[in-house]
Amino acid sequence: MEFRRRGVVAPLLVALALPVWAAPTAPAFTIRLLDQKKTFDSRSLLGKKVLVVRFQASWCRVCVKEAPAFERLYRKYKGRNVEFVAVQVQDTPADVRKFLKAHRASYPVGLDPDLRIANRFGFKDAPDTVVISRAGEIVARFTGPSSEAELAKAIDGQLARRKKAAPSR
Repeated sequence: MEFRRRGVVAPLLVALALPVWAAPTAPAFTIRLLDQKKTFDSRSLLGKKVLVVRFQASWCRVCVKEAPAFERLYRKYKGRNVEFVAVQVQDTPADVRKFLKAHRASYPVGLDPDLRIANRFGFKDAPDTVVISRAGEIVARFTGPSSEAELAKAIDGQLARRKKAAPSR
């Protein structure tokens, strides 16, 4: 077989030179949950659950507007191999408690007042929501306003991957 035919070698060389795209690995993090003695460790979910991390703040207007949708999604996917955690950035415990109470939020919440965790994720502004696969890869990111449907679609995509990968009996 001759590979020197016109138009075959150049595209082949270009294809071999291109890097293979892979989803970026999410940084592992540990955060103490607000008003609990428990600590949330993202590493404990590897291979087990999809993780949704939302960087939000009580002072963020978009976060306030989207809080009911985030709570609905948390309740919808609770118990379906999806874990949610909110990381409150540049906030005080008192302001976070008011925010959570006002929006009847029941999802786990931790504080990141100095952006220690947020900066490891490349945080720019609140809200910033990241969907992390069971393999620990960032598979979706919503910076700024996002719709409930968009986030649900990203989560459903990860849940469907597990079903397809499972052997049928």
